[in-house]
Amino acid sequence: MLDFEKPIIEIEEEIEKLKNISISGSSSLENVQPEIEKLEKKLRQTIREIFVNISPWQRVQIARHPQRPHSLDYINLLFSDFIELHGDRKFGDDAAIITGLAKLKGKPLIIIGHQKGRNTKENLKYNFGCANPEGYRKALRIMKLGKKFKLPIVIFIDTPGAFPGIEAEERGQAEAIAVNIREMFSISVPIIVFVIGEGGSGGALGIGIGDKIAILENAYYSVISPEGCAAILWRNKDKVDEAAKALKFTAEDLLKLEIVDEIISEPIGGAHRNFEEISARIGKAIDRYLNELSSLSKNELLRKRYEKFRKMGKWEEIQVSSHKLQATG
Repeated sequence: MLDFEKPIIEIEEEIEKLKNISISGSSSLENVQPEIEKLEKKLRQTIREIFVNISPWQRVQIARHPQRPHSLDYINLLFSDFIELHGDRKFGDDAAIITGLAKLKGKPLIIIGHQKGRNTKENLKYNFGCANPEGYRKALRIMKLGKKFKLPIVIFIDTPGAFPGIEAEERGQAEAIAVNIREMFSISVPIIVFVIGEGGSGGALGIGIGDKIAILENAYYSVISPEGCAAILWRNKDKVDEAAKALKFTAEDLLKLEIVDEIISEPIGGAHRNFEEISARIGKAIDRYLNELSSLSKNELLRKRYEKFRKMGKWEEIQVSSHKLQATG
């Protein structure tokens, strides 16, 4: 439970108590139903009031919510005949990145996604969604499989960042991510990317080059976490709220900056409140993107992908006299 969700949880608990009273026979459903309906109305109103004006830092907390749907949840809800593929054929298998073959409405495609856990055991298994170099090399191996067999690729991003441990650096973490970024510009099949939770730095970008990039309403995509930014700029962990605002990493900010193509709206209260609804919205977006991209030739696809990333970022040139430069140091 997030701090700002407490009023919602309290009302939900009251509703559950009244339902249990009717089930136990202490009181009939007819007697408690008016109160249940009243509380349900209050619940909907409270959720709207809380989630209409949440801050960037609160969105980060929602993106990290332990009950938020992860890649495997979307795979199970959206696709059929999923066959997971393992290993990078060089070192080993990395559970933090899931890869495999699946079908969407009978059409085969490649699925790649970061995976997190919901408890300590699962988080240790998936390394909290922080991939090692073998995870990125596995992802690239499967992408090349998609290219070979002309299968579109759907990617789910949800990571605080690539694993920063010394063993990952020894096995070439930066090189693995850099190679993926380079090679993804030559994968001549449609690549559709969804940022479903956290989009942390190179850990996200290592599987984040796509023809279409969509982000869920409460997800974020950033070069650094708010905690990391606060520690570097202010040397104060309590400045996370200020850092989150300054980083401009929310879905709305990213759409304005043309980093993403679309915001996928979430159910009121966040994706963790309705897995089926958010999955259906993502499924519709995949259908739409595939129909749009299927009309492009290989050369057009690759050219547009390259141009999409080349135009990211804005700058301004100014001329400053030598006198002014001297004055400002």
